[in-house]
Amino acid sequence: MSADRDFAYGAAAGLLGDLLLGDPRRGHPVAAFGRAAGAVERVLWRDHRGWGALHAVVCAGGAAGAAALASSLVRRSRAGSVALTAAATWAVVGGTSLGREARAVGGALEADDIEVARERLPHLCGRDPQALDADGIARAVVESVAENTSDAVVGALVWGALGGVPGLVAFRAVNTLDAMVGHKSPRYRRYGWASARLDDVFGWPGARLTAALAALAGDSPSGAVRAWRSDAAKHPSPNAGPVEAAFAGALGVRLGGTLSYAGRVEHRPVLNGKGRDVRVADIERAVRLSRRVSWLALGVAVAARGALRPARSRPAESGRSGRNA
Repeated sequence: MSADRDFAYGAAAGLLGDLLLGDPRRGHPVAAFGRAAGAVERVLWRDHRGWGALHAVVCAGGAAGAAALASSLVRRSRAGSVALTAAATWAVVGGTSLGREARAVGGALEADDIEVARERLPHLCGRDPQALDADGIARAVVESVAENTSDAVVGALVWGALGGVPGLVAFRAVNTLDAMVGHKSPRYRRYGWASARLDDVFGWPGARLTAALAALAGDSPSGAVRAWRSDAAKHPSPNAGPVEAAFAGALGVRLGGTLSYAGRVEHRPVLNGKGRDVRVADIERAVRLSRRVSWLALGVAVAARGALRPARSRPAESGRSGRNA
Protein backbone atom coordinates (compact mmCIF):
# COMPACT_ATOMS: atom_id res chain seq x y z
CA MET A 1 0.00 0.00 0.00
CA SER A 2 2.85 2.39 0.81
CA ALA A 3 4.37 2.02 -2.67
CA ASP A 4 0.98 2.74 -4.25
CA ARG A 5 0.59 5.96 -2.25
CA ASP A 6 4.15 6.98 -3.09
CA PHE A 7 3.38 6.56 -6.79
CA ALA A 8 0.11 8.48 -6.50
CA TYR A 9 1.69 11.40 -4.65
CA GLY A 10 4.78 11.45 -6.83
CA ALA A 11 2.96 11.18 -10.15
CA ALA A 12 0.50 13.92 -9.16
CA ALA A 13 3.36 16.17 -8.04
CA GLY A 14 5.26 15.52 -11.25
CA LEU A 15 2.25 16.29 -13.44
CA LEU A 16 1.58 19.45 -11.42
CA GLY A 17 5.26 20.38 -11.80
CA ASP A 18 4.94 20.04 -15.56
CA LEU A 19 1.82 22.21 -15.49
CA LEU A 20 3.58 24.96 -13.51
CA LEU A 21 7.09 24.75 -14.96
CA GLY A 22 6.95 23.00 -18.32
CA ASP A 23 10.22 21.83 -19.83
CA PRO A 24 13.48 23.67 -19.10
CA ARG A 25 15.17 25.29 -22.09
CA ARG A 26 18.49 23.70 -21.11
CA GLY A 27 19.55 20.61 -19.23
CA HIS A 28 16.44 18.52 -19.78
CA PRO A 29 17.02 14.84 -18.86
CA VAL A 30 15.38 13.65 -22.10
CA ALA A 31 17.76 15.81 -24.11
CA ALA A 32 20.68 14.28 -22.18
CA PHE A 33 19.35 10.81 -23.02
CA GLY A 34 19.10 11.84 -26.67
CA ARG A 35 22.75 12.91 -26.71
CA ALA A 36 23.79 9.62 -25.13
CA ALA A 37 21.69 7.65 -27.64
CA GLY A 38 23.30 9.62 -30.45
CA ALA A 39 26.75 8.69 -29.15
CA VAL A 40 25.76 5.02 -29.03
CA GLU A 41 24.44 5.27 -32.57
CA ARG A 42 27.77 6.66 -33.82
CA VAL A 43 29.50 3.56 -32.47
CA LEU A 44 26.93 0.91 -33.46
CA TRP A 45 25.37 2.16 -36.70
CA ARG A 46 25.22 -0.40 -39.48
CA ASP A 47 22.61 -0.69 -42.19
CA HIS A 48 21.22 -3.76 -40.44
CA ARG A 49 18.22 -4.53 -38.22
CA GLY A 50 20.28 -6.49 -35.72
CA TRP A 51 22.58 -3.58 -34.94
CA GLY A 52 19.55 -1.32 -34.64
CA ALA A 53 17.98 -3.77 -32.18
CA LEU A 54 21.19 -3.73 -30.13
CA HIS A 55 21.05 0.07 -30.13
CA ALA A 56 17.47 -0.03 -28.77
CA VAL A 57 18.36 -2.56 -26.07
CA VAL A 58 21.48 -0.69 -24.94
CA CYS A 59 19.77 2.71 -24.78
CA ALA A 60 16.30 1.84 -23.48
CA GLY A 61 17.59 -0.98 -21.28
CA GLY A 62 20.32 1.20 -19.85
CA ALA A 63 17.88 4.00 -19.00
CA ALA A 64 15.40 1.60 -17.40
CA GLY A 65 18.20 -0.13 -15.48
CA ALA A 66 19.47 3.17 -14.09
CA ALA A 67 15.91 4.06 -13.03
CA ALA A 68 15.52 0.67 -11.34
CA LEU A 69 18.77 1.20 -9.44
CA ALA A 70 17.66 4.65 -8.30
CA SER A 71 14.32 3.22 -7.18
CA SER A 72 16.02 0.52 -5.13
CA LEU A 73 18.21 3.10 -3.39
CA VAL A 74 15.22 5.12 -2.13
CA ARG A 75 12.83 2.25 -1.53
CA ARG A 76 13.04 2.49 2.28
CA SER A 77 12.44 6.26 2.27
CA ARG A 78 8.92 7.49 1.63
CA ALA A 79 10.10 11.04 0.95
CA GLY A 80 12.81 9.78 -1.37
CA SER A 81 10.44 7.50 -3.25
CA VAL A 82 7.85 10.25 -3.74
CA ALA A 83 10.53 12.72 -4.80
CA LEU A 84 12.04 10.30 -7.32
CA THR A 85 8.62 9.49 -8.79
CA ALA A 86 7.78 13.20 -9.01
CA ALA A 87 11.09 14.01 -10.70
CA ALA A 88 10.75 11.13 -13.16
CA THR A 89 7.14 12.04 -13.98
CA TRP A 90 8.05 15.68 -14.55
CA ALA A 91 10.99 14.66 -16.74
CA VAL A 92 9.07 12.27 -19.01
CA VAL A 93 5.75 14.10 -19.51
CA GLY A 94 5.48 17.12 -21.78
CA GLY A 95 1.87 18.22 -21.81
CA THR A 96 2.55 21.84 -20.91
CA SER A 97 5.17 22.36 -23.60
CA LEU A 98 2.84 20.67 -26.08
CA GLY A 99 0.07 23.10 -25.21
CA ARG A 100 2.39 26.12 -25.31
CA GLU A 101 3.70 25.29 -28.77
CA ALA A 102 0.20 24.60 -30.09
CA ARG A 103 -1.07 27.90 -28.71
CA ALA A 104 1.92 29.76 -30.15
CA VAL A 105 1.05 28.52 -33.63
CA GLY A 106 -2.63 29.26 -33.03
CA GLY A 107 -1.80 32.80 -31.90
CA ALA A 108 0.21 33.43 -35.05
CA LEU A 109 -2.66 32.17 -37.19
CA GLU A 110 -5.15 34.36 -35.34
CA ALA A 111 -2.88 37.34 -36.07
CA ASP A 112 -2.81 36.34 -39.76
CA ASP A 113 0.96 35.88 -39.53
CA ILE A 114 1.29 32.63 -41.43
CA GLU A 115 5.07 32.92 -41.74
CA VAL A 116 5.50 32.87 -37.96
CA ALA A 117 3.08 29.95 -37.77
CA ARG A 118 5.19 28.09 -40.32
CA GLU A 119 8.33 28.81 -38.31
CA ARG A 120 6.77 27.42 -35.12
CA LEU A 121 5.12 24.33 -36.62
CA PRO A 122 8.33 22.19 -36.71
CA HIS A 123 8.40 22.44 -32.90
CA LEU A 124 5.30 20.24 -32.94
CA CYS A 125 5.59 17.91 -35.92
CA GLY A 126 7.64 16.97 -38.95
CA ARG A 127 5.29 18.36 -41.59
CA ASP A 128 6.63 20.58 -44.35
CA PRO A 129 5.21 23.95 -43.24
CA GLN A 130 5.83 25.65 -46.57
CA ALA A 131 3.36 23.25 -48.21
CA LEU A 132 0.54 24.25 -45.83
CA ASP A 133 -1.92 27.12 -45.80
CA ALA A 134 -3.49 28.43 -42.60
CA ASP A 135 -6.17 25.73 -42.49
CA GLY A 136 -3.58 23.03 -43.16
CA ILE A 137 -1.40 24.31 -40.34
CA ALA A 138 -4.36 24.34 -37.93
CA ARG A 139 -5.21 20.76 -38.87
CA ALA A 140 -1.58 19.68 -38.39
CA VAL A 141 -1.54 21.26 -34.93
CA VAL A 142 -4.73 19.52 -33.83
CA GLU A 143 -3.43 16.17 -35.10
CA SER A 144 -0.12 16.71 -33.30
CA VAL A 145 -1.86 17.65 -30.04
CA ALA A 146 -3.94 14.49 -30.28
CA GLU A 147 -1.04 12.14 -30.99
CA ASN A 148 1.30 13.73 -28.48
CA THR A 149 -1.27 13.62 -25.70
CA SER A 150 -0.70 9.88 -25.84
CA ASP A 151 3.05 10.01 -26.48
CA ALA A 152 3.93 12.85 -24.13
CA VAL A 153 1.62 12.16 -21.19
CA VAL A 154 -0.83 9.26 -21.12
CA GLY A 155 1.51 6.51 -22.32
CA ALA A 156 4.10 7.45 -19.72
CA LEU A 157 1.52 7.35 -16.92
CA VAL A 158 0.31 3.94 -18.07
CA TRP A 159 3.80 2.50 -17.90
CA GLY A 160 4.41 4.25 -14.60
CA ALA A 161 1.39 2.43 -13.22
CA LEU A 162 2.74 -0.86 -14.55
CA GLY A 163 6.40 -0.45 -13.69
CA GLY A 164 6.90 2.53 -11.40
CA VAL A 165 9.83 4.83 -12.12
CA PRO A 166 11.56 2.28 -14.42
CA GLY A 167 8.32 2.06 -16.42
CA LEU A 168 8.11 5.84 -16.76
CA VAL A 169 11.71 6.08 -17.90
CA ALA A 170 11.53 3.08 -20.25
CA PHE A 171 8.51 4.51 -22.04
CA ARG A 172 10.15 7.88 -22.62
CA ALA A 173 13.40 6.23 -23.74
CA VAL A 174 11.59 4.06 -26.29
CA ASN A 175 9.52 6.99 -27.53
CA THR A 176 12.63 9.16 -27.89
CA LEU A 177 14.48 6.45 -29.80
CA ASP A 178 11.57 6.16 -32.21
CA ALA A 179 11.68 9.91 -32.83
CA MET A 180 15.44 9.73 -33.44
CA VAL A 181 15.81 6.63 -35.61
CA GLY A 182 12.35 5.14 -36.14
CA HIS A 183 11.47 6.89 -39.40
CA LYS A 184 11.71 5.44 -42.88
CA SER A 185 14.66 7.40 -44.23
CA PRO A 186 17.39 5.56 -46.17
CA ARG A 187 19.70 5.68 -43.14
CA TYR A 188 17.18 4.32 -40.65
CA ARG A 189 14.90 2.04 -42.66
CA ARG A 190 16.70 -1.02 -41.24
CA TYR A 191 18.62 0.40 -38.30
CA GLY A 192 15.54 2.07 -36.81
CA TRP A 193 13.17 -0.85 -37.39
CA ALA A 194 13.49 -2.28 -33.87
CA SER A 195 13.00 1.12 -32.22
CA ALA A 196 9.88 1.78 -34.29
CA ARG A 197 8.36 -1.63 -33.52
CA LEU A 198 9.21 -1.29 -29.82
CA ASP A 199 7.52 2.09 -29.77
CA ASP A 200 4.40 0.53 -31.33
CA VAL A 201 4.30 -2.02 -28.51
CA PHE A 202 4.92 0.48 -25.71
CA GLY A 203 2.47 2.97 -27.18
CA TRP A 204 -0.42 0.53 -27.64
CA PRO A 205 -2.08 0.73 -24.18
CA GLY A 206 -1.62 4.48 -23.82
CA ALA A 207 -3.12 5.18 -27.23
CA ARG A 208 -6.28 3.19 -26.44
CA LEU A 209 -6.63 4.84 -23.05
CA THR A 210 -6.15 8.28 -24.64
CA ALA A 211 -8.86 7.54 -27.20
CA ALA A 212 -11.25 6.32 -24.51
CA LEU A 213 -10.65 9.34 -22.30
CA ALA A 214 -11.02 11.73 -25.26
CA ALA A 215 -14.42 10.20 -25.87
CA LEU A 216 -15.29 10.61 -22.19
CA ALA A 217 -14.03 14.19 -21.86
CA GLY A 218 -14.86 15.58 -25.31
CA ASP A 219 -17.86 17.49 -26.56
CA SER A 220 -19.26 14.51 -28.47
CA PRO A 221 -18.64 11.13 -26.81
CA SER A 222 -20.74 9.28 -29.38
CA GLY A 223 -18.95 11.02 -32.24
CA ALA A 224 -15.56 10.10 -30.77
CA VAL A 225 -16.49 6.45 -30.37
CA ARG A 226 -18.00 6.31 -33.85
CA ALA A 227 -14.91 7.85 -35.50
CA TRP A 228 -12.61 5.60 -33.47
CA ARG A 229 -14.45 2.46 -34.50
CA SER A 230 -14.88 3.36 -38.16
CA ASP A 231 -11.66 5.19 -39.04
CA ALA A 232 -8.81 4.33 -36.64
CA ALA A 233 -7.75 1.20 -38.53
CA LYS A 234 -7.37 3.20 -41.74
CA HIS A 235 -4.48 5.20 -40.30
CA PRO A 236 -0.98 3.89 -41.13
CA SER A 237 0.05 4.12 -37.47
CA PRO A 238 -1.55 1.54 -35.13
CA ASN A 239 -1.42 3.99 -32.24
CA ALA A 240 -1.93 7.41 -33.81
CA GLY A 241 -5.05 6.12 -35.59
CA PRO A 242 -7.25 5.59 -32.51
CA VAL A 243 -6.08 8.81 -30.86
CA GLU A 244 -6.51 11.09 -33.85
CA ALA A 245 -9.84 9.53 -34.81
CA ALA A 246 -11.20 9.89 -31.27
CA PHE A 247 -10.05 13.51 -31.02
CA ALA A 248 -11.58 14.26 -34.41
CA GLY A 249 -14.93 12.83 -33.32
CA ALA A 250 -14.78 14.47 -29.89
CA LEU A 251 -14.09 17.89 -31.44
CA GLY A 252 -16.45 17.41 -34.37
CA VAL A 253 -13.73 18.07 -36.96
CA ARG A 254 -12.27 16.25 -39.92
CA LEU A 255 -8.60 15.17 -39.75
CA GLY A 256 -6.28 13.32 -42.12
CA GLY A 257 -5.97 13.81 -45.87
CA THR A 258 -2.94 14.89 -47.90
CA LEU A 259 0.27 15.53 -45.93
CA SER A 260 3.79 16.56 -46.92
CA TYR A 261 6.98 15.50 -45.13
CA ALA A 262 10.23 17.01 -46.43
CA GLY A 263 8.96 16.93 -49.99
CA ARG A 264 7.35 13.48 -49.67
CA VAL A 265 3.59 13.61 -50.15
CA GLU A 266 1.31 11.16 -48.32
CA HIS A 267 -2.41 10.71 -48.92
CA ARG A 268 -3.84 9.53 -45.62
CA PRO A 269 -7.44 8.46 -45.04
CA VAL A 270 -9.85 11.05 -43.71
CA LEU A 271 -10.78 10.63 -40.04
CA ASN A 272 -14.33 11.54 -39.00
CA GLY A 273 -15.42 12.40 -42.53
CA LYS A 274 -18.73 13.77 -41.24
CA GLY A 275 -16.95 16.50 -39.32
CA ARG A 276 -16.21 20.01 -40.51
CA ASP A 277 -12.87 21.49 -41.52
CA VAL A 278 -10.50 22.43 -38.71
CA ARG A 279 -10.56 26.10 -37.71
CA VAL A 280 -7.95 28.07 -35.82
CA ALA A 281 -10.19 28.14 -32.74
CA ASP A 282 -10.09 24.33 -32.65
CA ILE A 283 -6.44 24.46 -31.59
CA GLU A 284 -7.43 25.84 -28.19
CA ARG A 285 -10.25 23.28 -27.94
CA ALA A 286 -7.78 20.48 -28.68
CA VAL A 287 -5.32 21.76 -26.04
CA ARG A 288 -8.07 21.90 -23.42
CA LEU A 289 -9.22 18.40 -24.31
CA SER A 290 -5.63 17.20 -24.06
CA ARG A 291 -5.32 18.70 -20.58
CA ARG A 292 -8.53 17.03 -19.38
CA VAL A 293 -7.42 13.69 -20.81
CA SER A 294 -4.05 13.99 -19.07
CA TRP A 295 -5.54 14.51 -15.60
CA LEU A 296 -8.06 11.75 -16.14
CA ALA A 297 -5.20 9.47 -17.16
CA LEU A 298 -3.45 10.23 -13.87
CA GLY A 299 -6.54 9.06 -12.01
CA VAL A 300 -6.71 5.88 -14.08
CA ALA A 301 -3.00 5.20 -13.55
CA VAL A 302 -3.26 5.61 -9.78
CA ALA A 303 -6.33 3.36 -9.64
CA ALA A 304 -4.64 0.77 -11.84
CA ARG A 305 -1.53 0.83 -9.68
CA GLY A 306 -3.64 -0.01 -6.64
CA ALA A 307 -5.59 -2.69 -8.50
CA LEU A 308 -2.38 -4.37 -9.63
CA ARG A 309 -0.92 -4.46 -6.10
CA PRO A 310 -2.24 -7.95 -5.22
CA ALA A 311 -0.66 -9.39 -8.35
CA ARG A 312 2.66 -7.71 -7.58
CA SER A 313 2.73 -8.83 -3.95
CA ARG A 314 1.59 -12.42 -4.51
CA PRO A 315 5.00 -13.84 -5.55
CA ALA A 316 6.66 -12.30 -2.49
CA GLU A 317 4.01 -13.72 -0.21
CA SER A 318 4.37 -17.14 -1.85
CA GLY A 319 8.12 -17.00 -1.30
CA ARG A 320 7.69 -16.21 2.39
CA SER A 321 5.23 -19.08 2.77
CA GLY A 322 7.69 -21.47 1.19
CA ARG A 323 10.47 -20.44 3.53
CA ASN A 324 8.26 -20.77 6.59
CA ALA A 325 6.93 -24.22 5.67
